[in-house]
Amino acid sequence: MVPLNYFLILAAILFSIGVIGFVMKRNVITMFMSIELMLNSVNLTFVAFSRYIQNLSGQIFVFFVMVIAAAEAAVGLAIIVALYRNRESLNVDEADRMKL
Repeated sequence: MVPLNYFLILAAILFSIGVIGFVMKRNVITMFMSIELMLNSVNLTFVAFSRYIQNLSGQIFVFFVMVIAAAEAAVGLAIIVALYRNRESLNVDEADRMKL
């Protein structure tokens, strides 16, 4: 059986990679993927603690978070496509000028 610490360390590493990717990159797609990585690392933490305390409430919560993440991905990708169609670039620095 894998100890809880290993799952928490892995989740912390994934969350850190997501934060670094979000802060450092200027591409909207990369920032979006970093947000999803952070969200999945939190889901890993929920599942690890749920397994540790032998209660399914954390896993049920992860299911709802994944449903919300799927809806967020659909809306986020629609915004990214609209941004690309208007600006022909996915650079965040150019996205602040949304007025035509």
